Amino acid sequence: SPALADGDPLKGLQAFKKCAVCHDAVAEKDKVGPHLVGVIGRTAGSLESFASKYSKAMKEAGAAGLVWDEKNIAEYVADPKGKIPGNKMAFAGLKKHDEIEDLIAYLKADPKPTKP
Repeated sequence: SPALADGDPLKGLQAFKKCAVCHDAVAEKDKVGPHLVGVIGRTAGSLESFASKYSKAMKEAGAAGLVWDEKNIAEYVADPKGKIPGNKMAFAGLKKHDEIEDLIAYLKADPKPTKP
């Protein structure tokens, strides 16, 4: 299977629309879920601005060493409850491999706001 980095960030923006109700990837602004600016390389459950809202399961996953790299993000967005049982994310998961690759490419691109 191709490397996760093979995704298309522009298609990933479309995939992210499913996430945007609860997450922001452009501004460091938490919503129902933590913002995802700089999520690649971040320890799970460690974003200070969201610290009081993480589930116990997410904090424990981070304490056990879970870092949001491409592989872990792919596994999590495919099956959030399977990857971290007991987490609060109310999302069934993305089922298409190429959509997950695109989403990760979008997050890796470290999206910035654009002016019209």
